[in-house]
Amino acid sequence: MQERFKDAFRRYPTGVAVVTAAGPVGLTVSSVASVSVNPPALSFSVMATRSARALLAAPSFVVHLLGRRHAGLAQDFARSGGPRFTAEQGWETLPTGEPVLPIALAGLRAVPLHRLQVGDSTLVVAEVVDVLTGPDDDRLIYHAKQFVMSDGT
Repeated sequence: MQERFKDAFRRYPTGVAVVTAAGPVGLTVSSVASVSVNPPALSFSVMATRSARALLAAPSFVVHLLGRRHAGLAQDFARSGGPRFTAEQGWETLPTGEPVLPIALAGLRAVPLHRLQVGDSTLVVAEVVDVLTGPDDDRLIYHAKQFVMSDGT
């Protein structure tokens, strides 16, 4: 059943984001969803990893919505030992301590409202307290275990 479940979601394309917190710590997620406009809120889930545990303990974080130019960055943050927070990637630090990528499509600074343990994952619901927008870019999609770059056609 678990393999069939994973296979079903591999067939379903999603957007790609990198979530970061002070430390610095960060990881790639493909489960970001808008939850509410009033208050502005989003959700995402993470599996139990060292990076996820540090992120879940943080009082705030930034969800970076990624575009085509960030495919390599998404891959780096998706695998253990990948380069993270390098000068070449373009990271800066907010006054509140979180790493921020100004060239992301958007950076949504958020504070957690709820953390719900579900099996080996944690669902996070967070209130967005600041929205930082970067330059437009083409789509970056996660589909069939690959980051797919789209030119919009």
